[in-house]
Formats: sequence, C-alpha cells, structure tokens
Amino acid sequence: MMSRKPFFAVALLVALVACGWIQPRLNRSRESLGLTRTAVISNAPPVIAFTTVALGGFRGLIANGLWIRTTELQEDGKYFEAVQLADWITKLQPHFTAVWVNQAWNMAYNISVKFPDPYDRWHWVQRGIELIRDEGMLYNPGEVLMYRELGWLYQHKMGQNLDDAHRVYKTEWARMMDEVIPGGRADYASLLTPASPEAKGRVTKLRTVYKLDPAWMKHLDETYGPFDWRLPEPHAIYWSTLGVEMTPKQADKMQLRRELYQPMLATLHHGRIITNRFAQMIEPGPNLNIVTNASKAYEDSIAAEPENAEHIGRAHRNFMKDAVYFLYANNRRAEALRWYNYIKAKYGTGDQTGIPANMTVDEFAISKVTEDVNETSRDRVTAILQGFISTAFYNYAIDEDEVAAGHEMLASKIHENYQARTRYPGTDKRISLPPLSEIKRNVLIDMLTPRKEVDPNFQKALRTKLRIPANFGASETNAPPATK
Repeated sequence: MMSRKPFFAVALLVALVACGWIQPRLNRSRESLGLTRTAVISNAPPVIAFTTVALGGFRGLIANGLWIRTTELQEDGKYFEAVQLADWITKLQPHFTAVWVNQAWNMAYNISVKFPDPYDRWHWVQRGIELIRDEGMLYNPGEVLMYRELGWLYQHKMGQNLDDAHRVYKTEWARMMDEVIPGGRADYASLLTPASPEAKGRVTKLRTVYKLDPAWMKHLDETYGPFDWRLPEPHAIYWSTLGVEMTPKQADKMQLRRELYQPMLATLHHGRIITNRFAQMIEPGPNLNIVTNASKAYEDSIAAEPENAEHIGRAHRNFMKDAVYFLYANNRRAEALRWYNYIKAKYGTGDQTGIPANMTVDEFAISKVTEDVNETSRDRVTAILQGFISTAFYNYAIDEDEVAAGHEMLASKIHENYQARTRYPGTDKRISLPPLSEIKRNVLIDMLTPRKEVDPNFQKALRTKLRIPANFGASETNAPPATK
C-alpha cells in the first residue's frame, strides 16, 4: 500500500504557501478594522519586540494568567510581587492599558506608604509617574486612561496634602523643574527658539526627560495661566488637556475636561510659591492672577458643550466664589467686588448660588470663614481670629505685605461682625470678645517667645518688620505694635 506521507507533505506545503500569501492581507484587514493590537512596535525594547514575534497569539493567554495572579497578590497586600508580575504583563501586552495604570497606582499609593522615609516615598511616587509618562504612553499615545491617570497623580498624590510626605514631593518636584524652568515662569521665547547652549540643554531635558512640549506649555499659560511650572497642578492641567487633543472620542474628551477643573481650583488656592527664607520646604500661596483666564476657560467650555452647561457652570460658580474670597483676603477688594458682581449678574442670587440678594461682598467674605461656626461660640471665633492674625504676622515677616494686610482686614471684619451679633439686651457678657488689639498682642507675644520649635531668624525678621521694641511683652503697659 502506497504511503500517504508524501501526499500529506505536499498538502502541508501548499497550505503553508497559501497561508503566507493571504496572511499579509488578513493582517491589514484586521488592523484597519481595529481587531488586533499585536503588531510589532517600532523602536520597542528588544524584550518586547522578541515576545511580540516569538509568542504571537499566546501572549494574551499568558498575560491573562499573570493578570489573575497579580489581582490575587494585590488583594493579599503583596504589592511588590504584584508590580513584578505587572511588569511582565506590560512586556507581553504593551497595549494593555489597565496594567500600566494599575502598576503606576501601586507604586505611587500602595508601595510608597510602606516606607517611613519621605524621600523613599518620593522615589516610588516618581516611579509611578515615569511608568505612565515614559513607557505606557509610548505604546498607548491615544488612550484616555493614561492621560487621566497621569494628571491625577500630579493633582492628587503630589498636589494635595493627604500624604504625610506631600511637602517633600512638592519640594523635590519644584527643585527638578527649577533646573529646566528657572523661577517657574517659563521664558517661551528662549524655550521655543533656544540660542545659547545652556538654553538648548534645558529644552532638550524638558522634552526628553519630562516629555513637555514648550509650545503646548505656552498655549496653556496663555489660556489658563499664568502658571508656576514648579508646582504639580500645571502639569495635571498639561496632561489632561493634551489628552483631550489626542483622543478622538467625544466621551473621552468630556472625561478629561472634568479632570481640568479641580487642578484649576487648586492653582487658585496654592498656585504660587512664596519665597520663605526660614523654611527648607516650598511655601505655596494663592495664585490670584489666573482668575481672568480661568473664568474665560470655563465660559468657553460651556459654549463648546451646551449639553454639559449645568455641570460646568456649577464648577465655574464654585471657582469664582473662592476667587472672590481669596482676592478679598489678599487685600484686593476692588477685584473681589468686580467678580462678586459678575457672579450675581451671570448666575443670579438665592438658592442657585447660595448668595442672598442683599449680601455685600464684605459679608460674603466673612461668611466663607464663619459659615460653619456658631455665631455665639466665643472659643471657636477666637480661634479663627487667632489663626488669621498669626497668618498676617507670618506674612509680614516674609515680606508678603498684601497677604498680611488682607488677613488683618478679615480678622477685623469677623471681630466686628461677631460683636454686632452678640450686642443685644440679655446677652451674657461672657460671650463677648476682647478687643482685637488684645488678641493681636497675645498672638504676637506667643510668636516672639523663644522656644525650640520657632526659628529665631523669623522672630528677628518679624521684630524688624513691625518695629517691635526688645522689651515688648515684658510689661503689661506696652502698647501693641502698629501693623501696616
């Protein structure tokens, strides 16, 4: 009987030739229809290029198994082991967006808090940012989740104060940014057309290390700023807005635009670095110069997305109400009044804005401070007054005179308001406040008392600035010093 092996060999050869002939067309069709994401990636590291070719379709099966095990390890709190497995998954499936995001989150949030040293924590936070920015986005340049997560790491992990080491994060990031953007305010003429070797070096580092495009930075500064790029919030805005440009889906654009409002509000609250010669950490202060641009950005968003006008309008109202308060608290009453009238004209009064029709801007500013304080709670109001006065004296010492004057003014208004509310027949005199000058005096004595936790250079600067005599506090007959 004739052997069938030659027949099978010929049939196999024909099938292989036919497969080789039609495979390129199948690959093109699958790619055009979005059915595959396993093409060999250009300029990929050797290990990724190898696994892409060598394992083919088996990569998905292996990655699924590793992902299941990674999830189990994470649930057991074994984050270091989970990160290692997740790294293998990204090598097998570099387009698996969720793994990049999950791995970065573990590094920045779960692993970082395992270390008591804040600088060790900063290493892991920085590694989480670099993982998405430098690696994940290389393979997933249009994935909305990447931009949203990167913006969140800047805005939440670095920008907010929920982590005990947040000041170290901010200080280290400011130091790094100061090397490429000295002083935090970008010289865009130099960044866009660098002339000197030093400028060219900064631009190269800005582009290659931090993946920042000076042209896009300039656009954001003109649209939403001015920004201090040493702070994390402008970077949250950078990546959120860049994601809007990169993604083609309208639903994804909306998701990223929502991520814009919170860092804008945070920039208003603490988007400026105050030069503090008494502290080794950065001292953030409100950035009141963004109000005009930020308000216009909200208005433009409302016009561009009428279907979301209510949501964006609510964010706009909240931003502007905080802007009015911060302007007032920083002794910029005329601007505060202008924007206060703008809110009432655009959004009305009453329940919609929480602003009664007959409320003055002074009463509004006071209400922002005392809205949760019982009007007859002497101790709580006294604590608030002491806080404002302490902040005023502190700002005088570091030459932030306008901020200091604003806090003194607010303390005076709160004191007057409280006394007026408690000055009626039958009121127990024990709930009345002492004169504001007496409260100031007590705060100042406390701030100038020598003790281990107070910098003597700060005390010296405060005495010099306010022209306080050396014997102040030694005698009850000393009058409180006059402040500006």
